[in-house]
Amino acid sequence: IWAPSQKQTQQHSSPQLDKMNIFRLVGDMSHLGAIILLLLKMWKSRSVSGISGKSQMCFCLVFITRYLDLFTTFVSLYNTLMKVFFIGSSVATLYLMYFKFKATYDSNHDSFRLEFTVIPCALLALIVNHEFSVLEILWTFSIYLESVAILPQLFLITKTGEAETITSHYLFALGAYRGLYILNWIYRYYAENFFDLIAIVAGCVQTCLYGDFFYLYVTKVLKGRSISLPA
Repeated sequence: IWAPSQKQTQQHSSPQLDKMNIFRLVGDMSHLGAIILLLLKMWKSRSVSGISGKSQMCFCLVFITRYLDLFTTFVSLYNTLMKVFFIGSSVATLYLMYFKFKATYDSNHDSFRLEFTVIPCALLALIVNHEFSVLEILWTFSIYLESVAILPQLFLITKTGEAETITSHYLFALGAYRGLYILNWIYRYYAENFFDLIAIVAGCVQTCLYGDFFYLYVTKVLKGRSISLPA
């Protein structure tokens, strides 16, 4: 879900900030569906095999740093409920992975080094942001980190050689969410004269990372075959 930066909150009224369009709505539903698919996969199979705990750590960090304004800035009931869901579901996912179903977690293959994503994103947020303030820098950091948060998951699939079908559906829904948000930004530029370069560039980077996966999803998973990423 899109959340306005602190700078944007100061510049616009709440109704403007929460103006909805079809691309944002469908994107949000795709994001919501991805998380629900992931949680159902874990709970029904009683296993977290094939899921990168490091990617989930990144997503949890993304939601927490982006939605620190949860108790200080009210945009709409929809916006607030979605923030609560994303934070709560990311914490629940980590609990299932590292406590409830810890025995099924493949830590040997989930070996991507998080400092390769977190540190560069933190440094970039300090350099390129809308405003040099704590909340603004954390918001910007969350945007940058989200764009590369899926890397540990893709790295895990590359190392294991394949992904379960439901994991593939989860990743496709997650990628579709970001792709739809790019359309949302294009729509907002023409309809509202609104343009956020940081969010757009980060979103394009994230969508590009899914490029190979989208191709394999269409050519393999939709035909009933398992998916693998090229090494």
